[in-house]
Amino acid sequence: MSSVLPVYRRSNIVIARGEGVYLFSTEGVRYLDFAAGIAVNALGHCHPHVVAALKSQADTLWHCSNMYRMEGLERLADRFVERSFADKVFFCNSGTEAVECGLKMLRKYHDATGNPQRYRVITMEGGFHGRTLACISAGGNDIARKGYEPLVDGFDRVPFNNLEAVKAAIGPQTAAILVEPVQGEGGIHVATKEFLQGVRKLADQHGLLLYLDEVQCGLGRTGAWFAHEHYGITPDIMSVAKGIGNGFPLGACFATEKAAQGMVPGSHGSTYGSNPLAMAVGNAVMDVMSESGFLEQVNKVAMTLKTGLQSLQQSFPQILREVRGMGLMLGVQLGVPAMEMVERLRSRKLLVTAAEGDVLRIVPPLIIEETHVQEALAVMSGVCKEWQ
Repeated sequence: MSSVLPVYRRSNIVIARGEGVYLFSTEGVRYLDFAAGIAVNALGHCHPHVVAALKSQADTLWHCSNMYRMEGLERLADRFVERSFADKVFFCNSGTEAVECGLKMLRKYHDATGNPQRYRVITMEGGFHGRTLACISAGGNDIARKGYEPLVDGFDRVPFNNLEAVKAAIGPQTAAILVEPVQGEGGIHVATKEFLQGVRKLADQHGLLLYLDEVQCGLGRTGAWFAHEHYGITPDIMSVAKGIGNGFPLGACFATEKAAQGMVPGSHGSTYGSNPLAMAVGNAVMDVMSESGFLEQVNKVAMTLKTGLQSLQQSFPQILREVRGMGLMLGVQLGVPAMEMVERLRSRKLLVTAAEGDVLRIVPPLIIEETHVQEALAVMSGVCKEWQ
């Protein structure tokens, strides 16, 4: 019997190492990784520039209390401020921590501006924001919430992409609207431009904060630095993680000066957050993503992948019912059980994951090339033919 807490449905494959877009088992079997650690390994496995940055920092300093200034921290924060809407950035260790920071920040904002009664947050059905009690209370995943009642008070869920429902949910205690521009765990559902621009207007009209969760859809995943750039709006608070550290534990909460005004010394913190190792990795990831043509290549290969999936869908409409998503964050609505499809693809050496509602989630490293796309499509086509 394993000593590991059984909270994951692990396959029997033992992964030994990774290289680029491939993973290798202890038996030497090579797998094309189109799951990327669930949208984490944006630059693939063991990217040379990131590995070199981590090794160099490991020889210098691993941990230093946040009582002191650190060059890597200040540099990474400045670079993200230059690249985004934000004036302030807080670094932590995960997406869940990044979301928790934002939830605390929005309450502190209203307290600091004389409206402590405003603490409720409008969230979306199908949303997923992490695994802490507050985050599962905010999310719309019934399985993640089951058995943890009573949930944390302060969240009002409405249907995703339903602007009228958001409007009806706003009350005197409402503090913010929390939404993923592209829902990941919920099944790769993309916010419409009308919806996201509409919630921005509602937030402004009612004195609310717009809080975007881009933990999964941020950092180049949709073909832009941040998903909200496709919509012509900016949030007041935003959480990111996953691709920001390419597998090293790293998350961040971005905010405007206005939204962050309640966050004073002692109001929040993290022992390991912004540690020198994480900051070295974060800066190295940003180096690569900032290279000329990086996002253009992401968009180019994403179009090839999406077009190829749509062609497969037309050939196998009973198995692959719909292709949706943005950039290299794609979902295929299946007409067959998602986990069975995942297992069949794995047996053919292609790794993907499932999302809620029998959806095949395809979130490969952003460095994939067209040859990798064709390799993946060939495997999927073979599995679909076997299924008929």
